[in-house]
Amino acid sequence: MRSSPARACAALAVLLGVAGCHTLPLAPVASAPWDVRRAMLQAQGHFAVKGRVAVATGSTGFNANLRWSQVADDAHVTIEGPLGIGAVQVNASGTALEVINAKSEHISDEMARAELRTRLGFDAPIGSLRYWILGVPRPGSEAQETLDAAQQRLSDLDQDGWHVAYGSYTQVNGQALPARLTLEHESVRVRLVVDDWQL
Repeated sequence: MRSSPARACAALAVLLGVAGCHTLPLAPVASAPWDVRRAMLQAQGHFAVKGRVAVATGSTGFNANLRWSQVADDAHVTIEGPLGIGAVQVNASGTALEVINAKSEHISDEMARAELRTRLGFDAPIGSLRYWILGVPRPGSEAQETLDAAQQRLSDLDQDGWHVAYGSYTQVNGQALPARLTLEHESVRVRLVVDDWQL
């Protein structure tokens, strides 16, 4: 039996309707070239992160919560966790360093570095980490970059004696910023998970 014109039109409408519901996956938005992204992130003077760290130094280690606020050259870092020391606050500006321990004692410069080394078990690269956490090398220091060419972002970085591996990124205000990274130096391993980014 031949199909009536009405039935043919109805069938065609159904097919077109189904086809209209099926859309091709959107192509990923291309990132800016790495040279552009690197310069922009190195110039990012204000940010804040909340996250968690897991530190292993040889046979010892600890887990802690981390808050980092950066305003121009001034870094304000709070480390809280089962360290047996309560919260430790670190204020860094250029080469100046201040540590405020759980007893609210203010310790400065070389004594602060010694205090922080004792608490953490290693010399924390505060000046470099301020850039590494953004996914870029510290300016003015030689670095070896391993680039994810498709996404135009770092997968690995070697600088100042540390190896930084970027496990994953998250989108923040249109920028791809690290969500998980691991830092290694000799017997020290620091794993950082960023739970919240503010730019």
